[in-house]
Amino acid sequence: MLLTLTCTAPNATDLGFLLHKNPASLFSTETSFGTARVFYPEAGDDRCTAALQVEIDPVALVRGRNGKGGQASGPLAQYVSDRPYAPSSFLSVALGQCFSTAMGGRSKERPERVSERMPLSVTLYALDAGPDGPDLLRRLFGPLGYGVAAEPAAPLLDDRFPQWGPANVYNVSLTGEHTVQALLTHLYVLIPVFDNAKHYFFGDDEVDKLVRRGEGWLESHPEKEMIARRYLRYKRPLADAALARLAEVEEAPSDDVEVPAAPDAPEVMTARGDTAERTLESPLRLHERRIQAAVEAIRIAEPAPKRVIDLGCGEGRTVEALLKGVPGLEHVAGMDVSASALERAARRLHLDRLGDRERERVSLFQGSLVYRDARLSGYDSALLTEVIEHLDPERLSALVRVVFEGAQPRRVIVTTPNAEYNAVWLSLPAGRFRHPDHRFEWTRAEFAAWGEGVGAAHGYTVAFSGIGDEDADGGRGTPTQMAVFDRKG
Repeated sequence: MLLTLTCTAPNATDLGFLLHKNPASLFSTETSFGTARVFYPEAGDDRCTAALQVEIDPVALVRGRNGKGGQASGPLAQYVSDRPYAPSSFLSVALGQCFSTAMGGRSKERPERVSERMPLSVTLYALDAGPDGPDLLRRLFGPLGYGVAAEPAAPLLDDRFPQWGPANVYNVSLTGEHTVQALLTHLYVLIPVFDNAKHYFFGDDEVDKLVRRGEGWLESHPEKEMIARRYLRYKRPLADAALARLAEVEEAPSDDVEVPAAPDAPEVMTARGDTAERTLESPLRLHERRIQAAVEAIRIAEPAPKRVIDLGCGEGRTVEALLKGVPGLEHVAGMDVSASALERAARRLHLDRLGDRERERVSLFQGSLVYRDARLSGYDSALLTEVIEHLDPERLSALVRVVFEGAQPRRVIVTTPNAEYNAVWLSLPAGRFRHPDHRFEWTRAEFAAWGEGVGAAHGYTVAFSGIGDEDADGGRGTPTQMAVFDRKG
């Protein structure tokens, strides 16, 4: 197996410090399945390439490393396999062993470059991407900001037997601007997704590994369900556990945790009654505060809404909060483009356990926000919470036509990140969006200009507010901004 990683940033040989591997020497280590080597085919100031080669003994894979038994008595087909050559979970494990410090985001000699996004390119040779090949590659790596190029490593499995069909094996090039740490974690998680057959026994600890290595990008990946299921070899209890944990991950950086001041917490007496203890409210994440703000905007609407729709409902958290927090609602709907997200929403809402009367109060359906849809009409209020920034700016006008011109709810609530506040989070590199899938993030002035323009064009008044604690010292506002549109007349 062979993987190459090329850096074309200034002082490109700093790649050696970030990977903790000296370009002037060969690094070699034994693994449970063979030998992994790191070497540098080129090392110059303008361009530096590190190569990871993993040499596997296919006979040892069958017989076992101790040479005793294993599967040696099995059919000859066990020895005829692409496992020693096509990138797989073997390569992922080798990445973890050879570059563990780099994947942890540490560099003693070049700490200032650990968080630097630099032009990087990776080549994976002979990757078995299956019949969907290039499309699957784009679906997995495209949302992370990579340009993807895939050339067939061989047009046919065997030229002598064309009836066997294509090889589905590709030489894959990935290019983009990332930190070295991010790139390595992307590869570590996604290579086994193509392999779809890990070589070692695993259990619950693999869920921890997936969530830990996917932190900061996997929770927002549009294909996270497929990634989790294939990474965990379709072991549904493990995959469901991983998806549940990913759904809990906060959308904003980890600094985004707010703890209310102690004086506001209620006093709680112990069972003996002679000691008063002050109980602090649990830390409240910004995601939860956004949901609370949106639900409150629905609750205080006049006239009181009866039918509400959450556009881009995801796993159904806001739908659940609406059903619990707004009395008098006759129906709550959720729409999302992702079928897998809707399945998770249905599980969260326990739709399969509801009685007929309760079941009539909620509906979930798949749809797109850039195409007119008659199903969106007839609702008093609509929510677009953390949705618009996932659309390309040139497609926002289509969303506006669908919602404000086509559906025309009386009240529309829109929340989106405040780009100015990003500077508050030191863990977020300058110029980087909060999520890999964000197409833009607006300042307060940009959001206000857009909102006022939409309101004027479609007969809505609009009021703006913030969600989260304000940056009192820097004047950057709150982390999230909200617009409430009310139809005139």
